[in-house]
Amino acid sequence: MDKNVFGEPLISCSTHPLTGFYRDGCCHSGEDDTGKHTVCVVMTADFLDYSRKAGNDLSTPRPEFGFAGLKPGDRWCVCALRWFQAWQDGMAPQVVLEATHEKTLALVSLNELVKYAWIENKIKD
Repeated sequence: MDKNVFGEPLISCSTHPLTGFYRDGCCHSGEDDTGKHTVCVVMTADFLDYSRKAGNDLSTPRPEFGFAGLKPGDRWCVCALRWFQAWQDGMAPQVVLEATHEKTLALVSLNELVKYAWIENKIKD
């Protein structure tokens, strides 16, 4: 069973849109996933723009691949290296830690990931 960055069972990142290298909703990775799509993030307009400028347009629909394009608020499994680069450039999106694979820790420390933790149940006024 795949584990998250806490060593607990990996939970789904998103089924709508359906994410993951294997398009099963989870950010697990195998030998055939050279990009290591292990970080579950919550998309922002800034990150989508950053990613597009870096050569990975995630917002434009690609119907020929069954890809509707992402919008702010969508969860998506991104490459650990892309998240790391965005972090270095001050553009890292928030991370859903329970849905981020432990393989991510080979590149980014848990302490750093926790600083970008996405909290689903925010206190409302």
